[in-house]
Amino acid sequence: MDAVQAANSGHPGTPMALAPVAWCLWQDALRFSPDHPGWPGRDRFVLSCGHASMLLYSMLHLTGVKRGEADDSLAITLDNIRNFRQLHSPCAGHPEYGEAAGIETTTGPLGQGVANTVGMAIAARWLAARYDRADMELFGHNVYALCSDGDMMEGVAREAASLAGHLGLSNLCWIYDDNKITIEGSTDLAFSEDVDAHFESLGWNVLRVDDANDTELISASIEEFQRTTGQPTLIILRSIIGYGAPNKQDTAEAHGSPLGESEIVLAKQFYGWPDDEKFRVPDDVISHFAERGGRRGNELFEEWEIQWTEYQQKFPEQAAELKLIWSGDLPKDWDADIPVFEGGGKPLATRSSSGKVLNAIARRVPWLVGGSADLAGSNKSLIDGESDLCRENPGGRNMHFGIREHAMGAICNGMSLSGLRSYGATFFVFTDYMRPAIRLASLMRQNVLYILTHDSIGLGEDGPTHQPVEHLAACRAIPGLVVMRPADANEVAHCYRAAMRMNDRPTAMVLSRQDLPTMDRSMMSSADGAQRGGYVVLDVANPTVILIGTGSELMLCVQAARQLNESGIATRVVSMPSFELFEIQDAAWRESVLPRSVGKRIAVEAGIRMGWDRYIGTDGTFIGMDSFGASAPFEKLYEHFGITVERIIAAAK
Repeated sequence: MDAVQAANSGHPGTPMALAPVAWCLWQDALRFSPDHPGWPGRDRFVLSCGHASMLLYSMLHLTGVKRGEADDSLAITLDNIRNFRQLHSPCAGHPEYGEAAGIETTTGPLGQGVANTVGMAIAARWLAARYDRADMELFGHNVYALCSDGDMMEGVAREAASLAGHLGLSNLCWIYDDNKITIEGSTDLAFSEDVDAHFESLGWNVLRVDDANDTELISASIEEFQRTTGQPTLIILRSIIGYGAPNKQDTAEAHGSPLGESEIVLAKQFYGWPDDEKFRVPDDVISHFAERGGRRGNELFEEWEIQWTEYQQKFPEQAAELKLIWSGDLPKDWDADIPVFEGGGKPLATRSSSGKVLNAIARRVPWLVGGSADLAGSNKSLIDGESDLCRENPGGRNMHFGIREHAMGAICNGMSLSGLRSYGATFFVFTDYMRPAIRLASLMRQNVLYILTHDSIGLGEDGPTHQPVEHLAACRAIPGLVVMRPADANEVAHCYRAAMRMNDRPTAMVLSRQDLPTMDRSMMSSADGAQRGGYVVLDVANPTVILIGTGSELMLCVQAARQLNESGIATRVVSMPSFELFEIQDAAWRESVLPRSVGKRIAVEAGIRMGWDRYIGTDGTFIGMDSFGASAPFEKLYEHFGITVERIIAAAK
């Protein structure tokens, strides 16, 4: 209450209502060591109702969670809490991953947190299946989430819940705060479904606690979850928002704004708490937390560490892999099997060359795990020779997300947060559904890979609903997301090399459906320039025109340049598979590729112009799309929309 009031902003009611369940979890249930918050064998706790962030910050402070192995200062101090929602405080309005130890994920938009936990639970079972040995269980951990009415209403949560039930994730527990209040008022305004029946139909074990202050029943329900096999568990917890604030409890006023000083005084009186002190934390409270949950968690860690020491001696190969997973490093020679594609051979769609490169990497990076939203055959995203990840086989590597793009993105985030190199594949146009999860992957600096095929009007007859036009610009607009649109098979290989080496950002690999020629590199620059985002493919002395292309349109630029050079117009061709990689190159490289002395520039891409002016200037020429597509064979579409060699030549002249 004091923190929200001091910030004059925030959500006091839900933390007040959920204090008892947080107590039960942190003191008696969670396998979590305050002294070792990054312990790989820990249970995960996610506050999916992130607006209730003061609940998590309070628990991290009271439990004495340390910053990490090398820093035993508190992750969240009382001064941090006094500066709740203020600049440079780790106590942001919603928990932000990386700001403090104990924050397992960024839970901003409702539904994302619980969907992340499905990925975390999948990863926990995968790690256990792959690395646990008899009498040596390193990864038998559970995943808990506190969620709200808002989480229950968001589609991403229901997509994720459906897959969790299908997979039988018995290590997953959602605790649903059924307080029946949202910002606008009672949930009766828009929400009247039978949550119990719905989750039972999804294959969940559903328990109910009708009083959020009944800590005995809460603990008994958590224990029942821990005994349950073959099903995830939903505990429906009936609470009173703002419990103890006599004039505002059980109202929307306790949801999204401070209670007010006079109401806080009355609430403190209700709790028998001194009403003239702010941010009061008695020493014996800290001692009690340390003695109960803290000591228990630290002892569990010590037991795990003894096992881990023995494990390293008995299973050195597996232990070495785990160390790489935890560090984010790649195995030695991880890219040794990536093929070199012969120029001038049979044309190959970049989705197909992507499949070959993905498999070459997967053979040497066993923790590369992912799948497609029901499009694996089209996306070429299966790992050959590997089994499906399913209820009966939690250690498989080929996932079937079903037609659930939004959940796929959020689940991949949860897997990545657990150390796996996760990937999700779909048609590029469906990044519309995945965008919130992609944005959060970037915000959390997670190296999730998105394999996005059918990248343009080049997909042909499926028509404008399936033809991405504005999507390259939309993805490039997400800060930190690296968008790659390779032009041929060898650019695909080098783009994968760049993507796999990046540990601090996600990658969108945007790939063609239609076959593309593999360029003869004996007559032009090596494709390894793709790793720098932009490079000169075809050059002449003293160019007066620069043609810049990506993906399937690069070869149009090459063909046009050859005719222009023959006609005496000195023309350079630049491949720009990734704006983001090009922008992080030094100024000398960027100048060598796009010299300021050459002002006549033409960009060619089967998308909209947005974003290209930085390279061609406002007076430059853009040849691409300014409308939606149409249904026809792709050759007809390129001709219809004027993305042709002839138009490039005319623009250059």
